[in-house]
Amino acid sequence: MSRKEASMEAQKAMLADYFRRLAAAPGERRPVVYTFVPGNLVELLAAFDVLPVYPEINALQSAMRQRSSGFIREAERAGHSEDVCSYVKCDLGMMMKGNVGPTGEKIPPPDLLLLSFTGCFTFLKWFELLREQYNCEVAMLHVPYQGDGVITQEMRDYVVRQLRNEVIPKLEKVSGRRFDEAKLQEHLSRSARAEEDLVHTFHAARRRPSPIDAYFGGVYYIAPIFTSFRGSEAACGYYSALRQEVDARLAAGEGPVTPEGTLAKERFRLVFEGPPNWTSFRDFWKIFYDEGAVAVASTYTRVGGLYDRGFRHDPSKPLETLADYCLGCYTNLSLPSRVDLIAEDIKTYGADGFVFHSVKSCNSFSAGQLHMLREVEAKTGVPGAFIESDLVDGRYYGHANIKNRVESYLQMLAARREGQEPPRAPEGSP
Repeated sequence: MSRKEASMEAQKAMLADYFRRLAAAPGERRPVVYTFVPGNLVELLAAFDVLPVYPEINALQSAMRQRSSGFIREAERAGHSEDVCSYVKCDLGMMMKGNVGPTGEKIPPPDLLLLSFTGCFTFLKWFELLREQYNCEVAMLHVPYQGDGVITQEMRDYVVRQLRNEVIPKLEKVSGRRFDEAKLQEHLSRSARAEEDLVHTFHAARRRPSPIDAYFGGVYYIAPIFTSFRGSEAACGYYSALRQEVDARLAAGEGPVTPEGTLAKERFRLVFEGPPNWTSFRDFWKIFYDEGAVAVASTYTRVGGLYDRGFRHDPSKPLETLADYCLGCYTNLSLPSRVDLIAEDIKTYGADGFVFHSVKSCNSFSAGQLHMLREVEAKTGVPGAFIESDLVDGRYYGHANIKNRVESYLQMLAARREGQEPPRAPEGSP
Protein backbone atom coordinates (compact mmCIF):
# COMPACT_ATOMS: atom_id res chain seq x y z
CA MET A 1 0.00 0.00 0.00
CA SER A 2 1.42 3.35 -1.06
CA ARG A 3 2.02 5.78 1.79
CA LYS A 4 1.99 9.55 1.44
CA GLU A 5 2.82 12.30 3.87
CA ALA A 6 -0.06 14.44 5.10
CA SER A 7 1.43 17.34 3.16
CA MET A 8 1.36 15.29 -0.06
CA GLU A 9 -2.34 14.60 0.44
CA ALA A 10 -2.93 18.28 1.18
CA GLN A 11 -1.24 19.50 -1.99
CA LYS A 12 -3.08 16.84 -4.01
CA ALA A 13 -6.38 18.27 -2.73
CA MET A 14 -5.20 21.81 -3.52
CA LEU A 15 -4.37 20.86 -7.11
CA ALA A 16 -7.70 19.07 -7.56
CA ASP A 17 -9.51 22.21 -6.41
CA TYR A 18 -7.41 24.28 -8.80
CA PHE A 19 -8.46 22.16 -11.79
CA ARG A 20 -12.10 22.42 -10.68
CA ARG A 21 -11.80 26.21 -10.60
CA LEU A 22 -10.24 26.16 -14.05
CA ALA A 23 -13.10 24.10 -15.45
CA ALA A 24 -15.59 26.57 -13.97
CA ALA A 25 -13.75 29.68 -15.21
CA PRO A 26 -15.63 30.16 -18.53
CA GLY A 27 -19.02 30.01 -16.79
CA GLU A 28 -17.84 32.54 -14.25
CA ARG A 29 -16.36 34.73 -17.01
CA ARG A 30 -13.00 34.52 -15.30
CA PRO A 31 -9.99 35.08 -17.60
CA VAL A 32 -7.38 32.34 -18.06
CA VAL A 33 -3.70 32.95 -18.76
CA TYR A 34 -1.37 30.25 -20.12
CA THR A 35 2.20 30.64 -18.82
CA PHE A 36 5.17 28.54 -17.63
CA VAL A 37 6.67 27.68 -14.23
CA PRO A 38 10.18 29.23 -14.48
CA GLY A 39 9.83 32.96 -13.94
CA ASN A 40 6.07 32.85 -13.53
CA LEU A 41 4.22 35.97 -12.39
CA VAL A 42 1.47 34.31 -10.40
CA GLU A 43 1.20 37.12 -7.81
CA LEU A 44 0.64 39.62 -10.62
CA LEU A 45 -1.95 37.36 -12.21
CA ALA A 46 -3.74 36.99 -8.87
CA ALA A 47 -3.84 40.77 -8.52
CA PHE A 48 -5.97 40.80 -11.69
CA ASP A 49 -8.04 37.80 -10.51
CA VAL A 50 -7.09 35.65 -13.49
CA LEU A 51 -6.29 31.94 -13.34
CA PRO A 52 -2.96 30.58 -14.63
CA VAL A 53 -2.55 27.40 -16.68
CA TYR A 54 0.87 25.73 -16.80
CA PRO A 55 1.20 23.47 -19.88
CA GLU A 56 4.25 21.63 -18.48
CA ILE A 57 2.33 20.88 -15.26
CA ASN A 58 -0.52 19.44 -17.31
CA ALA A 59 2.02 17.23 -19.09
CA LEU A 60 3.72 15.88 -15.98
CA GLN A 61 0.40 15.33 -14.22
CA SER A 62 -0.82 13.40 -17.26
CA ALA A 63 2.36 11.30 -17.18
CA MET A 64 1.91 10.41 -13.52
CA ARG A 65 -1.59 9.24 -14.41
CA GLN A 66 -0.25 7.19 -17.36
CA ARG A 67 -2.01 9.32 -19.96
CA SER A 68 0.93 11.04 -21.63
CA SER A 69 1.83 8.27 -24.10
CA GLY A 70 -1.44 8.60 -26.00
CA PHE A 71 -1.11 12.36 -26.21
CA ILE A 72 2.48 12.10 -27.47
CA ARG A 73 1.47 9.64 -30.19
CA GLU A 74 -1.33 12.00 -31.23
CA ALA A 75 1.16 14.85 -31.63
CA GLU A 76 3.60 12.68 -33.56
CA ARG A 77 0.82 11.59 -35.93
CA ALA A 78 0.26 15.29 -36.56
CA GLY A 79 3.88 15.65 -37.65
CA HIS A 80 5.82 16.56 -34.52
CA SER A 81 9.26 14.94 -34.35
CA GLU A 82 10.37 12.36 -31.79
CA ASP A 83 13.13 14.79 -30.83
CA VAL A 84 10.72 17.53 -29.77
CA CYS A 85 10.35 18.11 -26.01
CA SER A 86 7.92 15.50 -24.72
CA TYR A 87 6.21 18.13 -22.56
CA VAL A 88 5.31 19.99 -25.76
CA LYS A 89 4.00 16.90 -27.54
CA CYS A 90 1.99 15.80 -24.52
CA ASP A 91 0.39 19.23 -24.22
CA LEU A 92 -0.34 19.54 -27.94
CA GLY A 93 -1.74 16.00 -28.05
CA MET A 94 -3.97 16.78 -25.08
CA MET A 95 -5.20 19.88 -26.89
CA MET A 96 -5.90 17.87 -30.07
CA LYS A 97 -8.01 15.45 -28.07
CA GLY A 98 -10.25 18.09 -26.54
CA ASN A 99 -7.94 19.72 -23.97
CA VAL A 100 -9.23 17.52 -21.16
CA GLY A 101 -6.81 17.93 -18.27
CA PRO A 102 -5.15 15.29 -16.10
CA THR A 103 -8.05 15.22 -13.63
CA GLY A 104 -10.60 14.62 -16.38
CA GLU A 105 -11.93 18.19 -16.44
CA LYS A 106 -11.76 20.37 -19.52
CA ILE A 107 -9.16 23.13 -19.49
CA PRO A 108 -10.52 26.35 -20.98
CA PRO A 109 -8.74 28.14 -23.84
CA PRO A 110 -6.47 31.07 -22.94
CA ASP A 111 -7.46 34.70 -22.91
CA LEU A 112 -3.75 35.55 -22.84
CA LEU A 113 -0.55 33.69 -23.67
CA LEU A 114 2.08 35.08 -21.30
CA LEU A 115 5.60 33.86 -21.96
CA SER A 116 8.23 34.67 -19.37
CA PHE A 117 11.38 33.63 -21.22
CA THR A 118 13.94 32.37 -18.70
CA GLY A 119 16.39 30.27 -20.65
CA CYS A 120 14.30 27.58 -22.37
CA PHE A 121 14.14 28.30 -26.11
CA THR A 122 11.55 25.53 -26.54
CA PHE A 123 9.07 27.70 -24.66
CA LEU A 124 9.22 30.22 -27.51
CA LYS A 125 8.38 27.61 -30.14
CA TRP A 126 5.74 26.07 -27.89
CA PHE A 127 3.90 29.38 -27.60
CA GLU A 128 4.18 29.95 -31.34
CA LEU A 129 2.30 26.68 -31.80
CA LEU A 130 -0.31 27.67 -29.22
CA ARG A 131 -0.72 31.09 -30.85
CA GLU A 132 -1.62 29.34 -34.10
CA GLN A 133 -4.44 27.52 -32.32
CA TYR A 134 -5.95 30.26 -30.17
CA ASN A 135 -7.27 33.68 -31.11
CA CYS A 136 -6.12 35.52 -28.00
CA GLU A 137 -3.79 38.20 -26.69
CA VAL A 138 -0.06 37.45 -26.48
CA ALA A 139 2.58 38.99 -24.20
CA MET A 140 6.24 38.14 -23.89
CA LEU A 141 8.52 39.02 -21.01
CA HIS A 142 12.12 38.71 -22.15
CA VAL A 143 14.43 37.93 -19.24
CA PRO A 144 18.16 38.58 -19.80
CA TYR A 145 20.45 35.60 -19.37
CA GLN A 146 22.76 35.57 -16.35
CA GLY A 147 25.87 34.92 -18.40
CA ASP A 148 28.23 36.25 -15.73
CA GLY A 149 26.22 34.94 -12.81
CA VAL A 150 25.22 38.44 -11.66
CA ILE A 151 21.94 40.37 -11.81
CA THR A 152 22.71 43.98 -12.77
CA GLN A 153 20.51 47.03 -12.28
CA GLU A 154 20.28 47.40 -16.07
CA MET A 155 18.87 43.88 -16.35
CA ARG A 156 16.36 44.57 -13.58
CA ASP A 157 15.24 47.85 -15.14
CA TYR A 158 14.83 46.15 -18.52
CA VAL A 159 12.42 43.57 -17.05
CA VAL A 160 10.49 46.19 -15.04
CA ARG A 161 9.94 48.29 -18.18
CA GLN A 162 8.44 45.27 -19.91
CA LEU A 163 6.19 44.58 -16.93
CA ARG A 164 4.90 48.16 -17.02
CA ASN A 165 4.62 48.59 -20.77
CA GLU A 166 3.81 45.10 -22.08
CA VAL A 167 2.55 42.67 -19.46
CA ILE A 168 0.39 44.83 -17.21
CA PRO A 169 -1.48 46.54 -20.08
CA LYS A 170 -2.33 43.13 -21.58
CA LEU A 171 -3.57 41.88 -18.20
CA GLU A 172 -5.69 45.01 -17.82
CA LYS A 173 -7.17 44.41 -21.24
CA VAL A 174 -8.13 40.74 -20.76
CA SER A 175 -9.33 41.17 -17.17
CA GLY A 176 -11.12 44.50 -17.47
CA ARG A 177 -9.40 45.62 -14.25
CA ARG A 178 -6.93 48.38 -13.49
CA PHE A 179 -3.59 47.44 -12.01
CA ASP A 180 -3.78 47.57 -8.21
CA GLU A 181 -0.27 47.76 -6.75
CA ALA A 182 -1.52 47.39 -3.17
CA LYS A 183 -3.23 44.12 -4.06
CA LEU A 184 -0.04 42.85 -5.69
CA GLN A 185 1.88 43.76 -2.54
CA GLU A 186 -0.52 41.70 -0.41
CA HIS A 187 0.15 38.63 -2.56
CA LEU A 188 3.90 39.23 -2.47
CA SER A 189 3.85 39.48 1.32
CA ARG A 190 2.15 36.09 1.56
CA SER A 191 4.67 34.66 -0.91
CA ALA A 192 7.54 35.68 1.36
CA ARG A 193 5.86 33.98 4.34
CA ALA A 194 5.48 30.71 2.47
CA GLU A 195 9.01 30.93 1.09
CA GLU A 196 10.45 31.08 4.63
CA ASP A 197 8.75 27.82 5.55
CA LEU A 198 9.78 26.15 2.30
CA VAL A 199 13.44 27.04 2.87
CA HIS A 200 13.24 25.74 6.45
CA THR A 201 11.94 22.45 5.05
CA PHE A 202 14.76 22.03 2.53
CA HIS A 203 17.43 23.09 5.04
CA ALA A 204 16.25 20.28 7.30
CA ALA A 205 18.14 17.92 4.97
CA ARG A 206 21.37 19.16 6.54
CA ARG A 207 20.66 16.92 9.49
CA ARG A 208 21.46 13.20 9.76
CA PRO A 209 19.29 11.41 9.05
CA SER A 210 17.59 13.80 6.67
CA PRO A 211 13.87 13.98 7.48
CA ILE A 212 13.05 14.73 3.82
CA ASP A 213 13.93 13.56 0.35
CA ALA A 214 14.73 16.81 -1.42
CA TYR A 215 14.24 15.41 -4.95
CA PHE A 216 11.48 12.81 -5.02
CA GLY A 217 9.67 14.16 -1.98
CA GLY A 218 10.71 17.67 -2.94
CA VAL A 219 8.59 17.70 -6.10
CA TYR A 220 5.51 17.48 -3.87
CA TYR A 221 6.78 20.29 -1.64
CA ILE A 222 7.35 22.72 -4.51
CA ALA A 223 4.08 22.10 -6.36
CA PRO A 224 1.94 24.79 -4.66
CA ILE A 225 4.59 27.52 -4.54
CA PHE A 226 5.86 27.00 -8.07
CA THR A 227 2.40 27.05 -9.65
CA SER A 228 -0.92 28.73 -8.96
CA PHE A 229 -0.85 29.06 -5.17
CA ARG A 230 2.13 31.29 -4.39
CA GLY A 231 0.86 34.45 -2.76
CA SER A 232 -2.30 32.83 -1.40
CA GLU A 233 -3.41 32.04 2.15
CA ALA A 234 -3.73 28.43 1.05
CA ALA A 235 0.00 28.34 0.27
CA CYS A 236 0.86 29.91 3.63
CA GLY A 237 -1.23 27.31 5.43
CA TYR A 238 0.27 24.45 3.45
CA TYR A 239 3.90 25.46 4.07
CA SER A 240 3.29 26.14 7.75
CA ALA A 241 1.84 22.63 8.13
CA LEU A 242 4.70 21.14 6.10
CA ARG A 243 7.24 22.83 8.35
CA GLN A 244 5.59 21.40 11.45
CA GLU A 245 5.48 17.96 9.87
CA VAL A 246 9.20 18.04 9.02
CA ASP A 247 10.12 19.44 12.43
CA ALA A 248 8.29 16.54 14.08
CA ARG A 249 10.38 14.06 12.08
CA LEU A 250 13.51 16.00 12.98
CA ALA A 251 12.67 15.79 16.67
CA ALA A 252 11.99 12.06 16.37
CA GLY A 253 15.20 11.42 14.40
CA GLU A 254 13.16 9.95 11.53
CA GLY A 255 14.09 9.72 7.87
CA PRO A 256 11.91 10.73 4.92
CA VAL A 257 8.57 9.14 4.11
CA THR A 258 8.67 6.99 0.96
CA PRO A 259 5.73 5.30 -0.81
CA GLU A 260 6.48 2.22 1.31
CA GLY A 261 6.89 3.95 4.66
CA THR A 262 9.51 5.86 6.59
CA LEU A 263 13.05 5.12 5.46
CA ALA A 264 14.61 3.14 8.30
CA LYS A 265 18.29 3.72 7.56
CA GLU A 266 20.03 6.44 5.60
CA ARG A 267 23.00 4.85 3.80
CA PHE A 268 23.79 7.38 1.10
CA ARG A 269 23.27 11.14 0.82
CA LEU A 270 22.97 12.36 -2.77
CA VAL A 271 22.54 15.62 -4.68
CA PHE A 272 20.45 15.43 -7.87
CA GLU A 273 20.67 17.44 -11.08
CA GLY A 274 17.88 17.46 -13.66
CA PRO A 275 14.13 16.78 -13.68
CA PRO A 276 12.76 13.38 -12.64
CA ASN A 277 11.08 10.84 -14.88
CA TRP A 278 7.32 11.24 -14.49
CA THR A 279 5.92 8.21 -16.32
CA SER A 280 7.64 5.82 -13.88
CA PHE A 281 8.10 8.20 -10.98
CA ARG A 282 7.43 5.73 -8.18
CA ASP A 283 9.61 2.99 -9.72
CA PHE A 284 12.37 5.54 -10.31
CA TRP A 285 12.20 6.63 -6.66
CA LYS A 286 12.13 3.01 -5.43
CA ILE A 287 15.52 2.30 -7.01
CA PHE A 288 17.02 4.77 -4.57
CA TYR A 289 15.08 4.21 -1.36
CA ASP A 290 15.54 0.45 -1.65
CA GLU A 291 19.28 1.19 -1.34
CA GLY A 292 18.86 3.65 1.52
CA ALA A 293 19.80 6.56 -0.76
CA VAL A 294 18.30 9.94 0.12
CA ALA A 295 18.35 13.12 -1.94
CA VAL A 296 19.52 15.89 0.36
CA ALA A 297 19.45 18.60 -2.34
CA SER A 298 18.41 18.95 -5.97
CA THR A 299 18.52 21.50 -8.73
CA TYR A 300 15.08 20.67 -10.10
CA THR A 301 13.38 21.95 -6.96
CA ARG A 302 14.84 25.37 -7.82
CA VAL A 303 13.37 25.77 -11.32
CA GLY A 304 10.69 28.01 -9.83
CA GLY A 305 13.02 29.99 -7.57
CA LEU A 306 16.30 29.82 -5.67
CA TYR A 307 14.77 30.65 -2.30
CA ASP A 308 17.41 28.73 -0.37
CA ARG A 309 20.01 31.12 -1.82
CA GLY A 310 18.35 34.02 -0.01
CA PHE A 311 15.73 35.33 -2.44
CA ARG A 312 12.37 36.39 -1.01
CA HIS A 313 9.65 38.34 -2.75
CA ASP A 314 9.76 41.91 -1.41
CA PRO A 315 6.36 43.65 -1.30
CA SER A 316 8.03 47.05 -0.81
CA LYS A 317 9.43 46.82 -4.36
CA PRO A 318 6.71 44.91 -6.20
CA LEU A 319 7.82 45.09 -9.82
CA GLU A 320 11.52 45.02 -9.02
CA THR A 321 11.11 41.88 -6.92
CA LEU A 322 9.20 40.18 -9.74
CA ALA A 323 12.09 41.05 -12.05
CA ASP A 324 14.66 39.62 -9.63
CA TYR A 325 12.61 36.46 -9.28
CA CYS A 326 12.54 35.91 -13.05
CA LEU A 327 16.22 36.73 -13.45
CA GLY A 328 17.26 34.32 -10.70
CA CYS A 329 15.54 31.14 -11.90
CA TYR A 330 17.76 28.07 -12.18
CA THR A 331 17.18 27.73 -15.92
CA ASN A 332 18.48 31.28 -16.35
CA LEU A 333 21.84 30.48 -14.70
CA SER A 334 25.03 29.85 -16.67
CA LEU A 335 26.59 26.38 -16.61
CA PRO A 336 29.49 27.56 -14.38
CA SER A 337 26.93 28.95 -11.92
CA ARG A 338 25.09 25.63 -11.91
CA VAL A 339 28.34 23.75 -11.32
CA ASP A 340 29.16 26.00 -8.36
CA LEU A 341 25.66 25.51 -6.94
CA ILE A 342 25.91 21.71 -7.08
CA ALA A 343 29.42 21.72 -5.62
CA GLU A 344 28.25 23.91 -2.75
CA ASP A 345 25.30 21.59 -2.12
CA ILE A 346 27.61 18.59 -1.85
CA LYS A 347 29.58 20.40 0.85
CA THR A 348 26.66 22.04 2.66
CA TYR A 349 24.57 18.88 2.88
CA GLY A 350 27.43 16.46 3.47
CA ALA A 351 26.64 14.42 0.35
CA ASP A 352 28.40 11.17 -0.49
CA GLY A 353 27.76 11.59 -4.20
CA PHE A 354 25.64 13.22 -6.85
CA VAL A 355 23.43 12.03 -9.71
CA PHE A 356 22.83 13.69 -13.08
CA HIS A 357 19.56 12.62 -14.65
CA SER A 358 19.84 13.52 -18.32
CA VAL A 359 16.50 13.97 -20.05
CA LYS A 360 16.43 13.11 -23.75
CA SER A 361 14.05 15.84 -24.81
CA CYS A 362 14.97 18.65 -22.37
CA ASN A 363 17.90 20.66 -23.68
CA SER A 364 17.56 23.30 -20.96
CA PHE A 365 18.77 20.77 -18.43
CA SER A 366 20.67 18.22 -20.49
CA ALA A 367 22.91 20.41 -22.65
CA GLY A 368 26.39 20.41 -21.18
CA GLN A 369 25.60 18.00 -18.36
CA LEU A 370 28.49 15.63 -18.96
CA HIS A 371 30.92 18.53 -18.85
CA MET A 372 29.19 19.83 -15.72
CA LEU A 373 29.52 16.43 -14.08
CA ARG A 374 33.28 16.38 -14.67
CA GLU A 375 33.61 19.93 -13.37
CA VAL A 376 31.72 19.07 -10.17
CA GLU A 377 33.94 16.02 -9.67
CA ALA A 378 37.04 18.17 -10.11
CA LYS A 379 35.79 20.81 -7.65
CA THR A 380 34.65 18.40 -4.93
CA GLY A 381 36.64 15.17 -5.34
CA VAL A 382 33.29 13.37 -5.16
CA PRO A 383 32.36 10.97 -8.00
CA GLY A 384 29.09 11.44 -9.86
CA ALA A 385 26.63 9.17 -11.64
CA PHE A 386 24.99 9.77 -15.03
CA ILE A 387 21.64 8.19 -15.94
CA GLU A 388 19.27 8.87 -18.84
CA SER A 389 15.54 8.71 -19.58
CA ASP A 390 12.87 11.28 -20.42
CA LEU A 391 10.25 13.53 -18.85
CA VAL A 392 6.88 12.14 -19.93
CA ASP A 393 7.71 9.73 -22.78
CA GLY A 394 7.72 6.24 -21.30
CA ARG A 395 9.51 4.79 -24.34
CA TYR A 396 12.78 6.19 -23.02
CA TYR A 397 12.59 4.88 -19.46
CA GLY A 398 14.63 1.69 -19.11
CA HIS A 399 14.12 0.56 -15.54
CA ALA A 400 16.61 -2.34 -15.55
CA ASN A 401 19.35 -0.23 -17.10
CA ILE A 402 18.88 2.64 -14.67
CA LYS A 403 18.65 0.29 -11.71
CA ASN A 404 21.91 -1.45 -12.69
CA ARG A 405 23.71 1.87 -13.11
CA VAL A 406 22.48 3.25 -9.80
CA GLU A 407 23.26 0.07 -7.85
CA SER A 408 26.76 -0.12 -9.35
CA TYR A 409 27.35 3.53 -8.50
CA LEU A 410 26.21 3.12 -4.90
CA GLN A 411 28.35 0.01 -4.50
CA MET A 412 31.31 2.06 -5.66
CA LEU A 413 30.48 4.79 -3.12
CA ALA A 414 30.25 2.19 -0.36
CA ALA A 415 33.60 0.67 -1.31
CA ARG A 416 35.19 4.10 -1.61
CA ARG A 417 34.34 5.16 1.92
CA GLU A 418 35.31 1.91 3.64
CA GLY A 419 37.77 2.70 6.37
CA GLN A 420 37.00 6.42 6.35
CA GLU A 421 34.38 8.67 7.87
CA PRO A 422 31.67 9.95 5.48
CA PRO A 423 31.41 13.71 4.95
CA ARG A 424 29.74 15.37 7.92
CA ALA A 425 26.70 17.58 7.57
CA PRO A 426 26.50 20.66 9.80
CA GLU A 427 25.00 20.00 13.23
CA GLY A 428 22.13 21.90 14.77
CA SER A 429 18.68 22.92 13.67
CA PRO A 430 18.19 23.94 10.05
